[in-house]
This record gives sequence, structure tokens and C-alpha cells, in this order.
Amino acid sequence: MASFAQRAGRSATRAVAQLSSDASAISPLSASLLAVHSNSWVASADEASSTQPGQAATAATSRPQPFAHLAAAAPHVDQAWPSAPPLVKSCESGLSSRGYRRQPCRRHFHTYFVTHLPSSSLHPDSHHSAGPGHKLPRDASTPHTPDPGSSPAVALPNMPSRDLTVVRIPLRRAKHHFGSFSARGSRPYNEDADQAGIINIPAFSKRAPMSVKQKPGEATPADSASGDPQIFYFAVFDGHGGTQCSHFLRDELHGYIEQAATEFGLQSSLRKKKPGRELHGGSSAQRKPTGKRRALDSVDMKGPEDVKDDLREPNRDENGAVQHPEHGNPLPSVLSVPAEVQDHAKAIQLERDLVKAYRDTIGGYFRRFSPEHFNTQEDASEDSPITVESSLAYAFLRADLDFVSAQARKADPDDSDIPVNNDEILGAPHATPSGHGIGGTTRFKGGSTASVALISTPTPVPFWHPAAQSTLLVAHVGDSRILLCDTATGLPHPLTSDHHPSTPTESRRLRRYAPAGSMVSGDSFGEERIAGLANSRAFGDIRSKRIGVSAEPEIARVEIGPAQFSFLVLVSDGVSGTLSDQEIVDVVKEARTPDEGARSVVEYATEVSRDGDNAICQVVRLGGWERRSEGGVGSMGTKEIRDIRRAEALDPRRAKT
Repeated sequence: MASFAQRAGRSATRAVAQLSSDASAISPLSASLLAVHSNSWVASADEASSTQPGQAATAATSRPQPFAHLAAAAPHVDQAWPSAPPLVKSCESGLSSRGYRRQPCRRHFHTYFVTHLPSSSLHPDSHHSAGPGHKLPRDASTPHTPDPGSSPAVALPNMPSRDLTVVRIPLRRAKHHFGSFSARGSRPYNEDADQAGIINIPAFSKRAPMSVKQKPGEATPADSASGDPQIFYFAVFDGHGGTQCSHFLRDELHGYIEQAATEFGLQSSLRKKKPGRELHGGSSAQRKPTGKRRALDSVDMKGPEDVKDDLREPNRDENGAVQHPEHGNPLPSVLSVPAEVQDHAKAIQLERDLVKAYRDTIGGYFRRFSPEHFNTQEDASEDSPITVESSLAYAFLRADLDFVSAQARKADPDDSDIPVNNDEILGAPHATPSGHGIGGTTRFKGGSTASVALISTPTPVPFWHPAAQSTLLVAHVGDSRILLCDTATGLPHPLTSDHHPSTPTESRRLRRYAPAGSMVSGDSFGEERIAGLANSRAFGDIRSKRIGVSAEPEIARVEIGPAQFSFLVLVSDGVSGTLSDQEIVDVVKEARTPDEGARSVVEYATEVSRDGDNAICQVVRLGGWERRSEGGVGSMGTKEIRDIRRAEALDPRRAKT
């Protein structure tokens, strides 16, 4: 035993000596990250599938890569990535071998969030706990007599205290805060996709005075690389005609959003406006400490009588069959807030150049194209405000133009005799943020919807804390849906509307271009379609671009108060086309965690669906999660109809149509 202790002591001494020699180059934050980095990475299925055969052995023995395929503009797409790239690295300017200009390397989108975790979560015995740590009775304790031959204890270098340790938590493993689940239904493969993580853009939350009283040892997320609180990104994509477009958006859309924010020169909304003012509010602002329990207790809960008139249950026809669910109107958006930009004239010019590219490249409907959040008029003032919404709309439209242009330059697999320029889309696509190619070797004619939610907070306190305030920004194209569940009433608040040709807003938009209106027709089920498509807004769909099938997003901004909402839900039409909004939130209310809620929603939708469409659901915990079942009638409002639908689904005599 003595020799073993001596060898262990000498090994520890050498390890500490080596660590001490490099301590000057490692900041306390980096050192704490290194302490937990080796156990924090969890490779996703997509990362595993993207590993090339020649890299399999290396990937099995080296540390997993933090979204290496999203590094900025790699000079060679097929270049093998180094085994352990730094989080932030510098790049040389210039052009890649494919002629694409490299973007400056920085800390990009990642699927984990960084948090300060209390020592009690890592070490059951607190560093400052009173009494003996061994928990043995004192009468069995004896004084320790050191062995003369043993080495003295080795003092560790200056490291952060165990009372607060910086760790990385993979978002998809944080099942009490986030859940995602998908199913292909009765389709041969799943065309839906989703994404979740931390996006690297400046904060856009409202600068409001807020002081959250935290209990000792309570976890607090760390700031992002730019110094702002971390901004969370959640998105679902419902592909049609294949997976190329939905997977392109899953892998690239967040990069376009980051790139647009950089090109627009957006500045943080939390920056100091005047000298002497505090970062999160003026010096004269009144601060009211609000704890977790106080925030939850402050919610004015409504009873069943207060919500019975607003409760929307699925209707049934004369035969007792449940009809197609009717969705409520979207929650009104608050006004956009002008953002600070480095070069206002450059931002406006970027918008005008993109609109001109649409006119020259696609034409048709886009010859009179004027996006809602753009300053496209030549006589517009140079002082016209630039908003985060402008940058977000630019990212959506830029991504769609690149995808469509890339497909137009490829051969049509259905008819090789058709010329490449048959669709009159001749523009060359820009380089994607990751530097990867777009799609396969042949033209892809399908498309995808996209529903994106961004959450920004004014302080590092996480948005799921009951006392936290946050700003939710939603960008939406297609018929996927995003819902908020009201804590006080238990009712769903839609944040998106379905972009179908029959909706009033879309009908008015399509009438601006006469041929688009003439292309709208009804199908055998009585639903209106444009050029055979159910959605009048979508990414891709190269054959329908010129008649107005645009990727211009519908954008909404919502200010979320302490414990105001219980959770956020993002679903594809495989869920929303079968279930009502109230059914969706009621199923989540009965789940113990957001992860269980997402799974329950998809399983229930798949069970009672008649068309067996792909289904995907994301559930995000918000401040009022702990009281999600107390407002209104709880989850009982649709309990009866859900039981009836499950019984009908199990009936072998039910005809699947």
C-alpha cells in the first residue's frame, strides 16, 4: 500500500507541475471548462453520420468536435478537421479554393449552453459543510497518524472554487428544460427536422431593470462569447418532396442568421446608452427584488368560469367524428425596437441589393417585391430604422435565394432534355455560412416550412427562471406552429398563422401579382392550393417561386414577464393538422418534463391521425412551468375528447382515409 501511495503521489506531483507550468496561459474560466469538458460532449446522430470512414478511428479516440461542420467557410469542404479545435480561432482573409470568400472565424452556433453550476450538483459533500465529511459516528473516529513514508499532500494550482463551477450542458440532455421528439408516422421516411442550441448574435431583449434574488448555490447561466447573455435558438422544419431543403435549413439557417447580424453590424440592446448608466437599466431605475416563489405566487390564476368562453375544443360532425381543428388568431406582436448598427447606410444597401437580386434572378412576383421589414424605396430616408426583424428577414430570404439558385444550376433528373435555364433562375448562390455545398448532384424540386424562436434575456438569469423577464422573437414560414401556454388561464396563445392561399392575408398578398391569383385552385378535399402546394410561403419549391411562393417570414416579438407563460411549443403540421392548440398544450401539462411532453404530443398525434403524416414537437420550459396545470381548467378541458379520439383510433372498424 505504501508503494502504491508513493507512486500515486509522484504521479500527482508531476501532473500538477505540468499544469502549473501552463497555468499562466489558461484563464480561470478556461480551466474550469477544461475540468468538465471531457465529460460534457454528447455526439448527436447527425454528427456521427457525418463522420467520414477515414476519420472513424480518429473520431473514436479523440475528443468529439463541437459542431465542427459549422465552422466558418472552410477552404475545402472535404478537408479533415483537426482533432481538437479551439472554441475561438483566427483565420486568414482571402478566397477559398472554390472562390468563396472566407468569413472571420468566431464562436458559432452550438448545441450546449454554459452555466455556473453549484458545487452541490457536482460534489455531494459541500466544501464548506459542517461536521465530518465521512458521516461516521464520532466515537468510531480516531486521530490520523501520517505514514512516515508517504508523500505530503500536493497543493493544486489556483483554480476556481468548487462552490461555483462553469459547465457545458447539452441542451438535448437537459430534459427538465427542453424536449424534442419526432416520428415518421405511416410515411416511408421522415422529412421533418429540428434544431436547438445557442446562437451567436447580439442581445435584443428589452433593457428593463430586473434583480433576481437567487438562493445560495442556485445555478446561473454564463454570458456568451460577446459578453451578452446567451441567446437560445429553437426551430422546426417540415419538409415536402424530400429532405434536402429541411436538412439544409437545419444545418445552415442559424448560420445565415448569425451572418446577417454580422453584416448588418447589429449591436447589443443591452449596451450603455450614456456614461454612468448601468448595463441593465438606468441608475435611477427602481429595482424590486423578486424571488422564485414570489414570482410564482404573483400570478393571478383564473378559474374555470373565467376561461370557459375562450376554451376551444375540437368540433364533431353529425356522425360524431372529430372535425379538422380550428386554430386561434396569433398573439399580437409588440412594436419592433430600432437597433444600433455600425453602418446604417450599409445595412440599408444590403436590403436593397437582396431585393434587386430577387428581381433579376427570379422575376415574376418578385419584380414588385417589397418585404415588410425592409427599406427598399429609393426615396426612403437614410435614417429609417434598422431592427433585429430586418436582419432576421434578410437571413431567411438570403438562405432561400441561395438554395433556389443552387438547384436551378443543376440538371433536372426527370427530364434531361430540359435546359438548365428553363426556370429563368440563373443567379449563382453565395457560399453557405458553413462553406458546405447545397443539396445533391441533381435538382431538388421540393421545399420546407420553417418556424424559428429566439429567446433573449436582459441578464444572465435563464429565461426558465420564474422571476426572469425575456424577449421572444418568432420568424415563421409555412404551416408549422408555435404556441405559448398562459400560466394564469392554461389557454394556448398562437404566435404564427398558417400560410395557406385561403387565408385573408395570403390571398391579398398573392393578388398583387395577377398570375399568382389565377394559379390558386381547390383540391378534392376543398382546400385551396397554389400550383399544387398547400403552403403559399415556403423555402425551396423552385417551380413556384415566380408566382409568389416566398420565404418572407412572418415575424412577431413578445415580451415575457415573470412566470407569465408556462412553456413554449413548436410543432409541424403533422401535429397541428390533427390536434387543436388546446389539445397540444393540455397533453404537455400532464407530462412531468418537457422531454416527456414532446414525446406524448407526437405519440398522441400519430395515434389519432388519419393521414399518418410526419410529426415533430419541441417543448421549451418557461418561468411558469411549475404551475402549468393550475390555470383555468388545467388539462381537463380536452380530456373527454382525447379519450374519445383514442378509443376511435383503437377501433379496428375505423377506416383510414
